[in-house]
Amino acid sequence: MGSIQKCAKMSDRTFHIMMYPWFATGHLTSFLHISNKLAERGHRVSFLLPTKTQAKLEPFNLHKNLISFIPIIVPHVDGLPPGSETTSDVPFPLHSLIMTAIDLTAPSIQSFLRDLKPHFSIHHCTISPATVGYLLSPERKINEKPLTKADFKAPPPSSIKLFPHEVQQVTSATLKQFGRDISFIERLMISFSDSDAITFKSCKEMEGPYCDYVERQFKKPVILARPVVVVPEPPIVALEEKWAKWLDSFKPKTVIFCAFGSECILKKDQFQELVLGFELTGMPFLAALKPPMGTETIEFALPEGVKMVLLPNVGDQILNARLMGRDFKVGVEVEKGEEDGLFTREGVCKAVWAVMDEGSLVVKEVRDNHAKWREFLLSDGLENSYIDSYVQKLRSLLK
Repeated sequence: MGSIQKCAKMSDRTFHIMMYPWFATGHLTSFLHISNKLAERGHRVSFLLPTKTQAKLEPFNLHKNLISFIPIIVPHVDGLPPGSETTSDVPFPLHSLIMTAIDLTAPSIQSFLRDLKPHFSIHHCTISPATVGYLLSPERKINEKPLTKADFKAPPPSSIKLFPHEVQQVTSATLKQFGRDISFIERLMISFSDSDAITFKSCKEMEGPYCDYVERQFKKPVILARPVVVVPEPPIVALEEKWAKWLDSFKPKTVIFCAFGSECILKKDQFQELVLGFELTGMPFLAALKPPMGTETIEFALPEGVKMVLLPNVGDQILNARLMGRDFKVGVEVEKGEEDGLFTREGVCKAVWAVMDEGSLVVKEVRDNHAKWREFLLSDGLENSYIDSYVQKLRSLLK
């Protein structure tokens, strides 16, 4: 999860916006994407980011005349390896210390804000409206009392349900310290409550009821920036020849791609069950995975004789998978133990073949839904219309 303050002031026609994302790759790239879209419309963006990260994002700044990177020196905090700036620099248990370090940049941020003189503050949320409604709705008062399983019932109209091991995981994550003397949920609730509006990378066609629910719960405008999934721009560089040849050797729609995100690290036994499950399908596969716990390299963790192609990737969450599998019905989840959350190679293989068996009713439903959403997401001007509406609604906050 991540949530960010975004501040802006307006000249006669355009905004000057300050972006300050959570220092994780998925958040930084997401904020840069919307910065590029705003800059296309003439808006100026001051983008705060860690010093060493600037070089990594520079190639993706498509409007250098309007998007200014402002490097922030991340102070050292005891317990962090020297030079740590982002979540990719440290293992997951140390992410709270990254947040502590970011909090120490407050004097610099306050100085920027005094110069910028913002008209309003926006919480730009990189997680989905469904996730916010499910986990953070104020009516549950989950930051004021001990959490129970009943606190994690789905907001209307969702059919999402969490298994016991997931309730335990979510409870632990929301109550854990995230920064100095503040829990993760307290930090989020303050940010939601103190902002003038909440914005999401989403669209009404896909998550409209959840957006309405969040708006009612927090009693402030919810503004949507774009569909959560958009068709990417064509690549500006050719795919490396060895990967192009490898992919060209297979028929279309026969290669499995697996990515758990940069912050997900499996235990070694679950890592091996996953890749052995892919092998059981008999299909070629790509897996973007970090070395499992207790191992230094992917190669060391592989079961005897499994061959893999590894590529980096970002971002995924339990609730998003549940949303896609049960609400949108565009995929099939791997079966897990309800109490321990463990999966087997057979379960992985079964889920893959559930969406590959041409005679299956599941395949027909999934492919019909794929076709429906593909047509919607490819419709002319979809993203541009959302960005234009986004800007218009930001402007209306000043009236």
